[in-house]
Amino acid sequence: MDHIKEAIAQVFDEIAAGVKSGSFGKRARVALTLEGSEHGPAEMLRGAELAQAADPSIEVVVIGEKCETELTFIEADCQKTAHELMDKMLLSGELDAAVTMHYSFPIGVTTIGRVITPGVGRKMFVASTTGTSDTERVSAMLKNAIGSIAVAKATGIKNPTVGILNIDGARQLERSLLKLQENGYPIHFTQSARADGGVVMRGNDLLQGVPDMMVMDSLTGNVIMKAMSAFMTGGSYESLGDGYGPGVGEGYDRIVNIISRASGAPVVAGSIIFAGECARGGLLKKVSDEYAAAKKAGLGAILDGLSKAGEKSKASDEDDVKAPPEKIVTEEIPGVEILELENAVRALWKKGIFASSGMGCTGPIILVAPEDKETSLAALKEAEYL
Repeated sequence: MDHIKEAIAQVFDEIAAGVKSGSFGKRARVALTLEGSEHGPAEMLRGAELAQAADPSIEVVVIGEKCETELTFIEADCQKTAHELMDKMLLSGELDAAVTMHYSFPIGVTTIGRVITPGVGRKMFVASTTGTSDTERVSAMLKNAIGSIAVAKATGIKNPTVGILNIDGARQLERSLLKLQENGYPIHFTQSARADGGVVMRGNDLLQGVPDMMVMDSLTGNVIMKAMSAFMTGGSYESLGDGYGPGVGEGYDRIVNIISRASGAPVVAGSIIFAGECARGGLLKKVSDEYAAAKKAGLGAILDGLSKAGEKSKASDEDDVKAPPEKIVTEEIPGVEILELENAVRALWKKGIFASSGMGCTGPIILVAPEDKETSLAALKEAEYL
């Protein structure tokens, strides 16, 4: 009977705590390391206290040099020690997530940020912002898409929409994602807000936050994060958004959200709350589930194909192919990746079709004669340039 009384007492204690905090159930324990900011530990601490006041469903823990705070405090004399304590507590389960700066991720792990888009004030995920999910560019962006879907689902978006920023590799990535979709991987593409639509997004879509997640490489993502979070302050103080996000990768075993040395208290607070969402939403399980579904849809073969595409491109560059007799070319074929554009033209030459490359208002194009368009489309699809 005593154990029953203890259990009942514990339930009442939890209810009382929930009434006091406004949050019921287990709180996510999220740590913030204080050292390393260009704005000083006091600014980081202010962000931690803002997060705790704003979200009673988390318990904020600060790790750093001694300070005055009502938050749970763990002393660490430097950033290296703080990271060691943070990692130890994450792996032991004492922490559910953490927010920090200057943290090294292994190859295969990249961060998924979240910004507030200036056009309509909508939150949008940026995939990715630091680290690298693969050493091959398009493979990395493909994995960035999978990771960002997992992060979005962990934060409560059931069917997140995907857009691809119009950068080098965008068309190859689009083809790869379409293959996954055709093979049964549930991916939901959005359409550009511009008149001609399409899954490849322009700067307008970026500012409007058209997709739930905008996929790109991490270097571009890093620039986007800095511009969007500090454009109101002149660049020295990041005041908007939720930081550079959690590191995600297949098999990665902890939730670590990254902020910049320029991140101010509002971004620090947003990042802590974001980390808590990821923890409560079971991010690590979501990442595992997304990769399992993508592999079932042929992810491995697609990644192998992307790796071999580089070798194919190099071989094509070395081919000495002469152009067929010149024609007037007025028909445009969009959708070929810019890095493959000249090789695609050569592929048509090999078929006896005269073609030339160009740049349309939406990106790279191949120009062919009207009577050659259908044959050219079929040839380019056969060679996997479309």
